[in-house]
Amino acid sequence: MTANVADNTVKESGGPWGPTVTERITVALVRKAGEDLQTLQERTGLSKTDIVNRAISLYEFIEGQVQAGKDLYIKDPKTDQTQLIRFL
Repeated sequence: MTANVADNTVKESGGPWGPTVTERITVALVRKAGEDLQTLQERTGLSKTDIVNRAISLYEFIEGQVQAGKDLYIKDPKTDQTQLIRFL
């Protein structure tokens, strides 16, 4: 069952793979973000919705870690080179 609410929240019956409440939004992407989204769809086979949901969850995690004073690194397993990631 789906019901639209004034604040753009849509309540849906939940299942084992998803939440019981979904918020629908409209987003205008800059060209680069749109191209990146298309590339990710082709690479992963995921839907735009899945990619955006994962991106938001990943950003929330990273932002929380940075706010907690932690550093974020990426390591190349082939060269063992480590780089500090900074968000501006």
